[in-house]
Amino acid sequence: MALGLFEFYKLFQDHKNIEINWVGGFLIGILLYVVSVSVLYGFVKAHALYLLIPILFILYSSELLRKKQNSLLNAGVVSLSMLYLVVPFILMIQINQNDSNSFPILAGMFCLIWMNDTFAYLAGRLFGKTKLIERISPNKTWEGTIGGFIFTLIGGIAIGFIFDISQVYFWVISGIVIAPCSVIGDLLESLFKRNVNVKDSGGILPGHGGILDRFDSTLFTVPFFLAWTYFYTYF
Repeated sequence: MALGLFEFYKLFQDHKNIEINWVGGFLIGILLYVVSVSVLYGFVKAHALYLLIPILFILYSSELLRKKQNSLLNAGVVSLSMLYLVVPFILMIQINQNDSNSFPILAGMFCLIWMNDTFAYLAGRLFGKTKLIERISPNKTWEGTIGGFIFTLIGGIAIGFIFDISQVYFWVISGIVIAPCSVIGDLLESLFKRNVNVKDSGGILPGHGGILDRFDSTLFTVPFFLAWTYFYTYF
């Protein structure tokens, strides 16, 4: 998460109109994560969560001292980094805390995300003709997207039948939820990069780019997957 925050802020280092307080954003992002995870694991009481909003407001008020032209835009980008990066990593801890399945649901989520990414790429290379959203990602096609969806659904069925037949329904619906979220997450990060004119978010992972390039699908998927697990568990 820390590396992802660093990469996200680095995207804007040469931007003409956005001048982020990246040090403040980075430190507060780490603090939000530490406080939230400490509450989830029971290290501190839940009342500590009340500290999070004042902490964010301190970050916003720092724009008063920075004297930058686009303070509202700067604060908005930092807020986006908290929602886009910090929150999904916190929610992954929550997913893990709620897990009572025979096969770890967080591991299953990652398996289905990677299956979607892999088979969408392969189906697109073999059959891709119709562009999905060319202005954002010229290489993505409807054929690849459909291929990824089909194999993600098959993967969900396989996880259910192999590890716990009683959970087949859960994993099938999980595949239906994860596949489109994975594609949208990939497209969203492509939109960010296109807006700041960069190809990769970083170079820390050879062959994959940066942390954001590797986890773009995951970041968007996590909130929807958590919502589905709650719905399945309590309704």
